Amino acid sequence: MVNIQVRLTLLFIVIVTVVLGISGSYTQYTLSKELEAGSARLRSGVLTRLQTSLPSALWDLDKSKVDSIVAAEMLPPELVGIRVYDASVGLFAGNMRDANGVLLPLAADRAGVAMAGTAIEAPLVFRDAMAATSGGTPAIVGKVIVNFSREQIEAALRSEIRRKVIEVLLLDVILVAALGLSLRIVFGPLRQLRDGLVDLATRGSDEVEELPENRRDELGDVIRGFNGVQRKLKSIIERTRHAEDAARRSQQETAQAMDDLRRAQESLLQSERLASLGSLVAGVAHEINTPVGIALTSASVLKEATDAISAAVAGGGVKKTDIVRYLETAGESSRLIMNNAYRAAHLIHSFKQIAVDQVSEARRAFELRDYIGEVVASLQPTLKKTRSEVIIDCPSGIEFDSYPGALAQVLTNLVLNCVEHAFDAETAGTIHIGVRCEAESMGDAKAGAKAEYLIMQVRDNGRGIAPELLDRVFDPFVTTRRGQGGTGLGLNIVFNLITRQFGGTITVTSTPGQGATFLLRLPRVTPLADSRGDGHGDRTE
Repeated sequence: MVNIQVRLTLLFIVIVTVVLGISGSYTQYTLSKELEAGSARLRSGVLTRLQTSLPSALWDLDKSKVDSIVAAEMLPPELVGIRVYDASVGLFAGNMRDANGVLLPLAADRAGVAMAGTAIEAPLVFRDAMAATSGGTPAIVGKVIVNFSREQIEAALRSEIRRKVIEVLLLDVILVAALGLSLRIVFGPLRQLRDGLVDLATRGSDEVEELPENRRDELGDVIRGFNGVQRKLKSIIERTRHAEDAARRSQQETAQAMDDLRRAQESLLQSERLASLGSLVAGVAHEINTPVGIALTSASVLKEATDAISAAVAGGGVKKTDIVRYLETAGESSRLIMNNAYRAAHLIHSFKQIAVDQVSEARRAFELRDYIGEVVASLQPTLKKTRSEVIIDCPSGIEFDSYPGALAQVLTNLVLNCVEHAFDAETAGTIHIGVRCEAESMGDAKAGAKAEYLIMQVRDNGRGIAPELLDRVFDPFVTTRRGQGGTGLGLNIVFNLITRQFGGTITVTSTPGQGATFLLRLPRVTPLADSRGDGHGDRTE
């Protein structure tokens, strides 16, 4: 990766080189024009002077004068040779310059020697009146051929090019040295800033030292600003660490509070279960008292009749009417004893199963319709005190693999919630418990696999739930019978059991004056605790 200093240096070199190249090209062009103009003036002057001075000397055939004129004109190095021709004798005189610049005379036998340079020919006209013809026309006495060389022009241009190249190189070297020194003043602190930023990004903030602040220029201000940012960042990091520690402690305290709350909820749930069981015991005890009393009375009557007939038999005064009366009494008493004993046995059986399920977390498969009937039968002591009627609409043969105790708790809380909140003491009402099965396609590898769910609906035709309470009915301690025996935990316990223990969902809808409907959606085979996750279901309200 090319750093900024090298790129700036290269950029300045390119700019200076381009500018000097353009300037040199223009200078070269100007010099070329000037040299061409000077060469043209030289040619014009030489030809003019030769055409002026040579005709008279050539007319007089004065060779020495011609030679002196030619020698004088050959002084400029641009002239390669001058040849003077007489109109009658041919080559009359001339000089040429060899490769070493030495002037050599031209004799008649060297008239055909080739000369370098550009040859320019001009006539020599003698204009003296005495030499004029009778017609007054000037006489042409000969001609002069002058060879001009461009070597000096090209040498000057080459020299100028070399000078410009050397100038550009020198300026580039000076520029590189000057930029290296000047940019070092700027990029030295910038490298320190870069290294500081890299260290700050890759190492701990406590390990990075502050940059020296001994400069008193703009870069010094930048360094001081960087140090200020670093100090502020260290302060922020320190505060963040303290905040993280506080958040960690708060999280631990929250977790502890959640554990305490969970234990409290479990304790409340157990207390509610035991309270429900106590109420169930009291109700069943009161309910069973009647059939047991009737059976006891019938047994007492039967015993008295038996004692009487036994005494009559012992005295030998048994009559047919006494035997008939005893048989009637025995038959009626036996019937009463059997009926009430059966009724008591049924109550005891239902109480035993419901009581065991409510205090146990055992899981088993059970027939749903019969079990709902047993739960409702266990609630008859409470329901008999009201004008409410419970209707069970559940197909037979539905097997539910789950926790019967938890289901009994759910049904008990829902039915008692309807009894306590939906109807007045003198108002007749109906509580409907409906169950149906529903199959749902599973998105797993088994094509066509379906999961079965139980859709249980508990609805009443009572007063309904107020709209402002509808969204909070499953919250703990929400009740409309505060101070009248209501704890506000019944529906919260229902919600927790449905979502956590059964892995299902529960929703409630209500229209004031038309009753409320609780809709439960439960897997027919309750998933294991690991597959349910932590057991905290999402509330659907």
